[in-house]
Amino acid sequence: MNVGDRVRVKESVVVYHHPDHRNQAFDLKDAEGEIAAILTEWNGKPISANFPYLVSFSNKFRAHLRDFELEVI
Repeated sequence: MNVGDRVRVKESVVVYHHPDHRNQAFDLKDAEGEIAAILTEWNGKPISANFPYLVSFSNKFRAHLRDFELEVI
């Protein structure tokens, strides 16, 4: 997976920060978005992020996800 790839959430991932469902459980399963960033370094130093893929689902909503939760479309 690379930055700019279209992806789909293939597993059940519940978030509470979706702008249309604020403070309510919202399942991202089957939601489609685009990889905005892959977090591998910070200030020039390598990091091991728990949720390295930043996926943009809309202009107002982004989420950090793991690789096994996503599939490339």
